[in-house]
Amino acid sequence: MLVPPSLGEFRDCRVLVVDDHESNVALLSALLRRGGIRTVATTTDPREVAWRVAEFDPDLVLLDLHMPQMEGLVVLDQLAVQAAGAYRPVLILTGDTSRTSMREALEHGAADFITKPFDTEEVLLRVGNLLRTRVLYETLRRHNVELRDLLVGPRGGAALEDESVTRERIQGMISEPTLSMVLQPVVDLTDHSVIGCEALSRFPGEPVVGPAVWFSDARSVGLGIELELVAIRAALEIRQQLPDAMFLAINASPELLLSGALAELLPAEICASMVLELTEHSPVDDYSAIQRVLGPLRARGLRLAVDDAGSGYAGFRHLLGLAPNIVKLDLSLIRGIDSDPTRRALTAALVSFAGDVNVELIAEGVETEAERDTLLELGVTWAQGFLLARPAPVHELLPRSAE
Repeated sequence: MLVPPSLGEFRDCRVLVVDDHESNVALLSALLRRGGIRTVATTTDPREVAWRVAEFDPDLVLLDLHMPQMEGLVVLDQLAVQAAGAYRPVLILTGDTSRTSMREALEHGAADFITKPFDTEEVLLRVGNLLRTRVLYETLRRHNVELRDLLVGPRGGAALEDESVTRERIQGMISEPTLSMVLQPVVDLTDHSVIGCEALSRFPGEPVVGPAVWFSDARSVGLGIELELVAIRAALEIRQQLPDAMFLAINASPELLLSGALAELLPAEICASMVLELTEHSPVDDYSAIQRVLGPLRARGLRLAVDDAGSGYAGFRHLLGLAPNIVKLDLSLIRGIDSDPTRRALTAALVSFAGDVNVELIAEGVETEAERDTLLELGVTWAQGFLLARPAPVHELLPRSAE
C-alpha cells in the first residue's frame, strides 16, 4: 500500500484555499492538515482574496478557476500585482479540463494546474513541490539581503531612497488620515450574540497592502506611535455608534503605552466599554512599567487582552507578567483543534487556568463548525472567525448584530 506524501517539513507554511464550494474547501483543508500543514485559511468568495493575502501572507494559494463572484483569471492578475516581484505560487484546481483554460491560467501566473476530480496524493505532491520552491526562494532572498547589507550597509544607496519614500507615505497618512476601520465581531457561542468587536485598520491604495505592513513601515522610520494613534482615534469615533453593552477592542503596542499618549485619548467615561489588546512587535522587557501605566486606566474599567496564548513562550509570559482580563487563543492553537488531541488538551488546560484566575478566553480564527463545536465542548464560549462573522464597517455590522 502506498504511503500518502507528507508535508511535515512545511508544517509552518501558510496555505490559502479559495473555492466557491464549501465541500471542496472542507476537503482540501482536511487534506492539507492531514498532510502536516498547521495553518490553512479558506474563503468561498474570491473577492476577498486580495485583502486575505495582504493580512494572511500565504506561502501558497490553491485557487478554483471558475467562480460566480469573480473569475480565477482575475484573481490571478490581482495576486500578480500584490506579489510585486516576489514568488507566491498559485495552484489551480478546476473541473475545466480544456487545454485553453490551462494555457490561460499559466499565462496569468499560475504555477501549476490540476483538474477535478483530483487524486489526493497528486495534490499533496504538487503542494509539496510548490512549497519547496517558495521556501528556497525566501531563503535566497534573505541571503541576498544579508549580502547586500554586508557589502553596502543596511542603509546604503537605494535603501536611503526607499526610507525617504516610506517616511513621506507614512507622514502623509498621519497628517491627512485616509484609513478606514472595520470591526471583527466577538461572538458568544452559547447564544450567537455579538458581545464586542475588535477595531481593525484598512489602508487605501493599490496594490492592497495589509495593516501589518503599514505599521511595520511606520516603526522602521520612527513613526510607529504616531500611526497607532491615528488608528486609535479612528476607532474611538466608532465607539459612540455601538451599543453600550458591546465592548470595543483597540490594539496598542507596549511602546505606545509607555509613551503615555494613550491615556490622554481615553476619557474615564468610556474605559469600562473598552478593551486594550496588547500587540507585541518587540519583546516586553519591563512588565512592571507597563503595569504602572495601565493601572489608572484599568481602575477606570479598561480591560486588558493579550494575544498568542498557546503559541509559544512569549504568550505565557504575558499571562504571568500582565494579569490580563482577557486571553486570546492563537489561531495556530484553534486551527484543526477538532482533530488534534494535543491542541484540545492544551486548550482544556487554558480553560481550567482561566477559570481559576477569573480570565475570559477568546478563540481566534474559528473557520469550521467542527472547530466551533469542539471549543464549546471544552468550555470556550467567546470566539472570532470567518465562520461566525467577517470584518465589516460599523454600518453593516450593527444590523447583523441586532439580527
